[in-house]
Amino acid sequence: MNKPRSKTVFRELDGILLLDKPPGMSSNQALQRVRHIFRADKAGHTGSLDPLATGLLPVCFGEATKIAGHLLGNDKAYEVEAKLGATTDTDDADGTVLRERAVPPLERTRIEAELAKFVGRIRQRPPIYSALKQGGEPLYAKARRGEAIEVPEREVDVRAIELLALDGDSLRLRVECGTGTYIRSIVRDLGEALGCGAHVTVLRRLWVSPFDTPAMSTLEALQRLRETNDEDGLDALLLPVEAGLASWRKLELDADQAKALGHGQVLRLHRADSGAFEAVAVDPSGRALGLVGVGDDGFVRAKRLFRWAAAG
Repeated sequence: MNKPRSKTVFRELDGILLLDKPPGMSSNQALQRVRHIFRADKAGHTGSLDPLATGLLPVCFGEATKIAGHLLGNDKAYEVEAKLGATTDTDDADGTVLRERAVPPLERTRIEAELAKFVGRIRQRPPIYSALKQGGEPLYAKARRGEAIEVPEREVDVRAIELLALDGDSLRLRVECGTGTYIRSIVRDLGEALGCGAHVTVLRRLWVSPFDTPAMSTLEALQRLRETNDEDGLDALLLPVEAGLASWRKLELDADQAKALGHGQVLRLHRADSGAFEAVAVDPSGRALGLVGVGDDGFVRAKRLFRWAAAG
């Protein structure tokens, strides 16, 4: 008789883990693995990576999930390897080859001239196999059923593209971009501009702002800590919620103001400047209480407070 598997007992846990997602796994699969390793009762990630892709996937636990949506919109950087001469239905090596063409002799100057056209505010058609939803359903689900899909172009921001290496029919790029940018689309469109087609073979996310120099943890390292029941070692890897708000404007409150905000009261500040803005409210110790909106009239209203704000 098989011994029944023990059920995970989840716990209240707050913080941000900088996960180095392995290849061959969806972002949600990686999230669920990490959640069970940490026994976190609540978790979410901040932007999907393709199964083929590796690299930084910030995972938010507990109260940190309240800022996950804000991290989704932050700038990111990738390193990508592409193969010229073949296009696939997914625009990467996980897909089926649709067309093969000869790769013409290419000089760095020609490729760099084409890459320059992809920098700035550009219009881009997302891949058919993507998590974008159409009619409430992910595009990849429709594509897998063989449905004809029209994917409209949309505007995205590409901050910079650097050609790192060119070796025959392979090239390596570094891309810095804003939210919603598909690296697969850049590679696909570059291949068409060069007249030979291209697809992604390797993709790694290097950083997500504000985690510009991330110390990432692998699933293997996390699993070893779990197998030795080193929960303190696991928890030591978590960043505080404040780390995810490093780029936000701070609104420093005194003890009385922090207590009032935590109890849902609207604050009135005497301001020398004008103009409405959003900020992270912090108490005298520097701990983030939550996200607030400050109006032209100086009134401060809570938008999303963390659990501990009410304890003040």
